[in-house]
Amino acid sequence: MGKADFLSPKAIANRIKSKGLQKLRWYCQMCQKQCRDENGFKCHCMSESHQRQLLLASENPNKFMDYFSNEFKSEFMELLRRRFGTKRVHNNIVYNEYISDREHIHMNSTKWETLTDFTKWLGREGLCKVDETPKGWYIQYIDRDPETIRRQEEQARKKKHELDDEERSAKFIADQVRRGRDSKEPEETPVYTELQRESEEEKIAFNLGASSCVAGPSKASSALGASALKAAAASTKRKDTSSNSDSRADKRKKSALEEIMEMEENKRRKQQQSVRTDYWLQPNIVVKVVTKRLGEKYHKKKAVVMEVRDKYAALVKMIDSGDKLKLDQNHVETVIPAPGKRVRILNGPYRDMEALLEGIDEKNFSATLTLESGQQKGRRVDVAYEDFSKLA
Repeated sequence: MGKADFLSPKAIANRIKSKGLQKLRWYCQMCQKQCRDENGFKCHCMSESHQRQLLLASENPNKFMDYFSNEFKSEFMELLRRRFGTKRVHNNIVYNEYISDREHIHMNSTKWETLTDFTKWLGREGLCKVDETPKGWYIQYIDRDPETIRRQEEQARKKKHELDDEERSAKFIADQVRRGRDSKEPEETPVYTELQRESEEEKIAFNLGASSCVAGPSKASSALGASALKAAAASTKRKDTSSNSDSRADKRKKSALEEIMEMEENKRRKQQQSVRTDYWLQPNIVVKVVTKRLGEKYHKKKAVVMEVRDKYAALVKMIDSGDKLKLDQNHVETVIPAPGKRVRILNGPYRDMEALLEGIDEKNFSATLTLESGQQKGRRVDVAYEDFSKLA
């Protein structure tokens, strides 16, 4: 039967099969031949050429293994350097790209049994930085090329030279500032004294620039002295007035209404601190069981408090099953009903009062209640979630 035509389906299928990667167990590294199936591999192993290659390998097996190992290492490192550079990458990613070449050296012909062994060997030899993570082994190429090392040293020298220039310029500026401060003469600080007269008959004379006024019977000097005395008296009067006004302002900092409001605020704070307690259970309120110790049957289920014992414990009756349980207040939490329902305030200044739930403020974890009992009936107050609960 003649050979199949080049464009026949069989010929095209054969070319497609031979183009891609085949199974590793049907590959002969000594002959560098890839067989398509088990029968072809068996026929190749029985061929004369394969037998000659086995005889050559049996004479010196270490020589062939070292050759294949060096070839595998060289091609793998070349791909790592060219493709990924000095980036940290998973070893399996590099290996998958390496074996995509149909003519690559197979790992089963090298001295490394697995990719992990090869990765560890790269780390021991100092060819790569390797580290193990839960996702596998990662490798990072160490570039030891003389040209790369020279370029890195040149960049380091350039950076050091720039830093030296900056340090020199900063030192030069600091020296200039220091020399300027040293050469500058210290300025005399003017001293201001109070205007005093030794005797009332003595006249005051001022020296203003080129024109000088001396003590004497002249009219100009007397007029100048009188104006100076008036100015000094006026300034003293202004000082006294300003000091008196400041003292009056300090005394009138707080008006009577402000003082009363401050007293009421302090009183209200003290009252809140005094009326707040660490126990809150009360009869005839609805609570929710939050403890998991009683099992899923009662977890997140609602109950009615029948009786409070020792302030911190209560006898409750489950709404669903009707079972009665004795629980600590830490095992239950308050229940927030829908707006329009009646609640009881359990803690704070409005403790024991009944109220109507008007609205819920989710941002501040509080609710607006309208009091329905007590002296402040009808007043609207804001109460935290944990300080009120639904009435049974």
